[in-house]
This record gives sequence, structure tokens and C-alpha cells, in this order.
Amino acid sequence: MTAILRADNIQKVFSSGGGLSFGQLKQEVRAVDDISLEVMKGETLALVGESGCGKSTFGRLLLRLIEPSAGRIVFDGIDLTTLSHEKMRAMRQKLQMIFQDPYGSLSPRRSVADIIGEPLDAFGLTRSKREKRERVADLLNQVGLSPSAMDRYPRQFSGGQRQRIGIARAISLEPSFIVADEPVSALDVSVQAQIINLMQDLQKKKGFSFLFIAHDLAVVRHIADRVAVMYLGRIVEIGPKRSVYNAPQHPYTQALLSAAPEPDPDRKASRIVLQGDVPSPTRIPAGCSFHTRCPIAQDICKVERPPLREVAAAQFASCHFAKPKPIPVPA
Repeated sequence: MTAILRADNIQKVFSSGGGLSFGQLKQEVRAVDDISLEVMKGETLALVGESGCGKSTFGRLLLRLIEPSAGRIVFDGIDLTTLSHEKMRAMRQKLQMIFQDPYGSLSPRRSVADIIGEPLDAFGLTRSKREKRERVADLLNQVGLSPSAMDRYPRQFSGGQRQRIGIARAISLEPSFIVADEPVSALDVSVQAQIINLMQDLQKKKGFSFLFIAHDLAVVRHIADRVAVMYLGRIVEIGPKRSVYNAPQHPYTQALLSAAPEPDPDRKASRIVLQGDVPSPTRIPAGCSFHTRCPIAQDICKVERPPLREVAAAQFASCHFAKPKPIPVPA
């Protein structure tokens, strides 16, 4: 498979404190700490981890909604980090985002037609008001809403319907890559499956790639092709969905999976309860950042950061004690 987007050693450091307040020290928050990964054409890469680990920041960095402190973002062969704001604006037709909050991401003062039609206006994709309304009506049909909805306002819709409007806006420009930032976490469980199924259907029809951000491994079980697990700004495991779910190699991934609901009660493993709290991102532990909560940590974990190494075919884990399996070599 060909990569449509590649992140090379991406970092994002925020500064806090300091300034004019007497005695206040400046602190650095390493929200994203040296991440490298690829998203393949037509695939869904799920990025999972606890709240505050840097998932949403990383998604915004990939779209250059915020600027990285270091590293490169290469989309379809173009280094986005070198583009001017004007050239980057032109690239946004191919790069879109679905936001977490369907209540806060839609302007309450604008009609559905205006919300979905705004990107079409911005890139001059329709030549008349009639053509624009026809295009909006088609987009509403694609996301399972009636075209009659276009003259209504967001407050008149349920959470699931609002998220469908947000999805229609995201696909209006026929993008190649979409970041979906926890798109179902604010919805009722009964609605989550409908939205995930809709996103899968649209991806099959249009062929775009997804970075699907979530904090719950159970949510991404049916939509992901590959899964990346993030902890304190770093990727600690990444690999094919089947490998990560059936044979997780990092202790943090194992703990997350043990907390996920299992539809087959006979397969439910014992819950792994992590000790302590997630360290402050202003004081990330030396060595392996997970060692303060890890049930198998040893002295080496406190001083040496484990590399992300291949432990099975296309599966990588950042743990000193992950045991690599023999990787078949083609004859």
C-alpha cells in the first residue's frame, strides 16, 4: 500500500507560566513527543489513548491547524510544513476534519445550507445558488438526512443528526484525508454505531483515508485497519487491528484492552488495574514514560527510553520486555 500522509519526528511543545507574574516559572508541555507514522491510501488508522495524551493535538498538527515545533508532515508527496499560508489554504480542499462536539462545531446562527455550502463557496466549486443548493441536497442525502433539512438550524436537530451535518461538511470538498477527532464520544451509544457505519460506507464509496481518534478501544474495533496507541505524547504500540487486539505487546495496550467491553463473556480476560495517576505532561518521567504505572517495570525502564521496534509482522511496540516473534521471510 502507498502512504498518503507521513509524519516524521513530529513534536509539539507548549509553554506555560512565566510572563509578568513574580516567581512564576516557565514550564514546557510536550504534548506530542517525536511521533513518526504513516497513513495509507484508503485506510483507517485509529489513534487511541487516555484523555490528555496528545491525540487531538496530533490530529490538528497533521492538518497544520496548529504548527509543529519540529518534524515534517508529508501529504501526497508534498511537505506541508514548508508551505506558505496561501499554499496551505489551497491544500485544505484535500484535508478535512470531523470535530468531536456536534453541538459546538456548528454555528447556531447559520442554516444547514450555509454550513455545508461554505466550503463550496470558499473554493468556488459551484457557479450559482441553484447549483449550490443541489450540491447541498446531494450531500445531505449521502449522510442520511432529508434535503428539506437545509433550511433549518442546528438547534433543531439531535446530536447524531448534527454530526451527520458535520460529516456532510467534511466530505463536501471530496477530500483525500480526514481527521475524525472522537466523532462519536459525545453521542448516545445507540447512535454511535450508526455514525461509524455511515463513515465506513462513505469511505468505501469515496476512497479517502481516516485518522480516527478515540479514547476507547471498543469504539474502533469495527472501523480501524490499524491501531496506534498513544501515551503521554508518544506512540507506544502500532500495528494491524487483529494483531493489536489479539496479541497486544505493550503493557499499556494490554491494560486498555482489559478495560474494554468484551461481547463474548467467555473471552473476557481479567482486568488490569494500573497503579497511580498519569504523570503531568510538564514532568514526563525519564526512560519509558509508562514505567511509573507499569506492572512489569524494571530498573532499565527508569533510565532508558525503549525504541519502537517490530515485535511481529508490521506490529511495533515501545517496551524493553516485548518479545519479538519470528517474522516470516518470503521464499
